[in-house]
Amino acid sequence: MQQAGAAALRREPRWARTLRGGEEPWLLSAGQRGNDAAGLPVWSEGNDVQALVDGRSYLPVLADALAGATAGDAVLFAGWRAEPDEFLDDAGPPVAAALVGAATRRAVVRGLLWRSHSEVLGYTYRANRDLAVAVNAAGGQVLLDHRVRPLGSLHQKFVVRTRLGAPDDASTDKDVAFLGGIDTAHSRRDGSTHPGDRQARPFSAAYGPTPAWHDVQLQLRGPVVRDVEAVFRQRWKDPAPLTRWPWQTVPDRLAGLPRTARPLPAPAPPPAPAGTCTVQLLRTYPPRRPAYPYAPDGERSVARAYAKALARARRLVYVEDQYLWSRDVARVFAAALRRAPGLQVVAVAPRYTDKEGRADVLASMLGQNSAWRAVLAAGGDRVHLFDLESPAGRPVYVHAKVCVVDDVWAAVGSANLNRRSWTHDSELTAAVLDEQQDGRDPVDPGGLGDGARTFARDLRLTLMREHLDRADGDDADLLDPDDAVQAICGAAEELDGWHAAGGAGPRPNGRLRSHPRRSSGGTLRRWLVTPLYDLGYDPDGRPWRMRLRGGH
Repeated sequence: MQQAGAAALRREPRWARTLRGGEEPWLLSAGQRGNDAAGLPVWSEGNDVQALVDGRSYLPVLADALAGATAGDAVLFAGWRAEPDEFLDDAGPPVAAALVGAATRRAVVRGLLWRSHSEVLGYTYRANRDLAVAVNAAGGQVLLDHRVRPLGSLHQKFVVRTRLGAPDDASTDKDVAFLGGIDTAHSRRDGSTHPGDRQARPFSAAYGPTPAWHDVQLQLRGPVVRDVEAVFRQRWKDPAPLTRWPWQTVPDRLAGLPRTARPLPAPAPPPAPAGTCTVQLLRTYPPRRPAYPYAPDGERSVARAYAKALARARRLVYVEDQYLWSRDVARVFAAALRRAPGLQVVAVAPRYTDKEGRADVLASMLGQNSAWRAVLAAGGDRVHLFDLESPAGRPVYVHAKVCVVDDVWAAVGSANLNRRSWTHDSELTAAVLDEQQDGRDPVDPGGLGDGARTFARDLRLTLMREHLDRADGDDADLLDPDDAVQAICGAAEELDGWHAAGGAGPRPNGRLRSHPRRSSGGTLRRWLVTPLYDLGYDPDGRPWRMRLRGGH
């Protein structure tokens, strides 16, 4: 009977039928995006999607893509933070030199880097400026972009390398895009064993001198590359001034930074299909004055997509996220847990914040605790929160933004699970539905006829194997959602017990630790911290009417 069910799923995937007519049950329709000016396909089919886990998997691949960019190619990128001297691999040049090399070989190099807040607050204006100056001197153009709401940021992290030319001049291996949570910045070039990046950024002392850093980026090939390129082109052509603040304009002019964008060559036709994945690009843009031409009332498709996917969750939601803040996000997860009595949520977050200031710690605890209480109230012992430590016993900073629902829908991007990322900053996330079924039992974990999908299941298993210190393929007991939860909870309990016993005997395998519940303080302290949290750490970018209604 199980084999017959699997055969039926392989013959006619349920979501494949709905793609041909009617509403797709996992992906947003054009109307559900909530932005008539989006200027993107609803989704793109026929893509190859690869997850590059941790910086040492992604950055050398990016280095190869930049090294191959020559005349007739374009390199387009956006980022929150970029240190020009950050190495991409062990032997090659740092990122600024790699971009300069592409521009010197007459590739069209264009970039948008967030201008950033003051360095007094720990931001990286000077580093972003220096990278821009270097690339601009070589013939490319990088703009420092502060077209954001007050206290907002350009938080998207993507790179496109594409061939500019007629279809018969196109080369499929030239068209590739990368998006996710990894900037070309210090501390990002860490590997699966998490020794850290020797080029470390200032960080909480709890993580040591070279903080271990866990993150995920996607490599995309196929028609979706042109969609990612369109996201860049839209912002590049935005006629609004790069910043409205005179105290930012003056130092930019003194540094010789350009104030207007040079025209881009026309895009080539979309690349040919390259794989089995349908990809939907999801974005956050807040309402802004002057309005974004491509989102005049803002866009909150990241939030809407999570709400739609979680409404379909039945067995397991697996999450890795830097913050897990915000009551608004918690309500979506709590609703899913109440709707599906067999649903479990497994979340992996950092043990400590990346900063040491008292206000930083209190604000993060306030946000996470209030959110987590709401999720626990809905799911009880079906909710599991962990953090990570390296095999050397150091805490690992979890910077990934990943969600996998029932081994069907997977999302990777720049948007965290907090109100800021869902409403206030500029974000880009990719939701992936693989047409290829994974034939291993359980073939349909959610029980809704969708069938487990190869990309989503492989992503979840890859991450779980890393966190359990397992070799590739050692995951038979992780396929079933209930078995997977039992395995990771057991590993965390064993490691917690070893620490509680003072580290006596051999260290158990695995890196998962039960996340401690820390107090955010008494009533008075919470009352004092709440305004700081709401205004500065996790602001709400929705229009006031929408805030009052509680929707996205």
